[in-house]
Amino acid sequence: MAFLVNLARVVFAPLVGQFIVVFDVGEATAGTIATLVWLGSALPRLPAGWLLTRVPRHRVVLGTGVVLTVASLFTAAADTVVTVGAGALLMGLSSGVYFVAANPLVSELYPERVGRAMGTHGTASQIAAVAAAPLVTLALVVSWRVVFVGTGVVAFLVTLALVVTARRTDLPDAGVADRDLLAGIRREWRLIAVGVVILGVTGFVWQGLFNFYELYMRTKGLSPTMAKNTLTVVFAAGVPAFVVSGRLADRLPHVPYLLGVVAAFAGSVFLLTRTTGLLALLVVTAVVGYVIHSLFPAMDTFLLDTLPDETRGSAYAAYSGAMMLTQAGGSSAVGTLVEGGLAYDAVFSTFAVGLGAVVAVLGALRLAGLLPGTARGRAAESVSSDPE
Repeated sequence: MAFLVNLARVVFAPLVGQFIVVFDVGEATAGTIATLVWLGSALPRLPAGWLLTRVPRHRVVLGTGVVLTVASLFTAAADTVVTVGAGALLMGLSSGVYFVAANPLVSELYPERVGRAMGTHGTASQIAAVAAAPLVTLALVVSWRVVFVGTGVVAFLVTLALVVTARRTDLPDAGVADRDLLAGIRREWRLIAVGVVILGVTGFVWQGLFNFYELYMRTKGLSPTMAKNTLTVVFAAGVPAFVVSGRLADRLPHVPYLLGVVAAFAGSVFLLTRTTGLLALLVVTAVVGYVIHSLFPAMDTFLLDTLPDETRGSAYAAYSGAMMLTQAGGSSAVGTLVEGGLAYDAVFSTFAVGLGAVVAVLGALRLAGLLPGTARGRAAESVSSDPE
């Protein structure tokens, strides 16, 4: 299911060029379609947090399978850019609810090795990102609609399999005390804010970059086919990143590790804007992909390992929704700036410098002792509950 819900989000990136041709729209409109899937992934996350105070996590996960099935088939039948956008929004919705419910569930299934568990779960998700561009390339031999028909059919089958698996599994009850969404958010708001700033701002840059990666690589002289499949390199580099970073997150101090990864991402994006030539571009692309995908299991480990049982679901939902809303506009921003006449290199180098400045500010706050999130492990009291 992690594979499918992430495929629903990332499959729009290699289709941006196709939508421009099929629906005769500009980069800004095509970028908005990509933004809608991430906006859809952001909007239901806080309501999903409230739902998790009433409904067991595994049942919410099963519900997302039903939504993904319907949304995929709706998108496959879309005949205008508006209905494609609506389908993107619905597919994003299924992914947003899924991760809000599934990530805490996975962390609670393996409380002694949260990082490793999140890395494994993220790897399944990442394989979808690797497969997205090749799947689109194959599907375009027939029609772009094949991608969405296939996603809907497989989502239906996997949902049935999950029903059977859930009935046979002794599920954890760690979240039974988490019954007040607003109280959980009030208690953990500082920790939530740190997560939103780190991953929200970084994700804004990443959204704008990867959704236009194919078109960006064309401006650097790559052929359309090679440019499309550089996305495969970006996402393939993320597969080992999830595994390695998840394990490192179990061993290293959370906040310094996170800031180090974000700084490395900013540096790699800036380097990309200064790189030309096929081999060099492929190498830097792999570095960018590895670094950004190292951030995701590290952030989930930081939050889910630090938050106590009685607020984990509520606080994680609030963080997740705010973080996704912060990053969702990246594609629209890049599309609008490029359509307005700015070069991709200028846009992304500016984004990289800005992200580096955010890291510097957060690092200074940590040195001053003003940044929450230094306590480790579930045995420790959540730092954000400290009134000071």
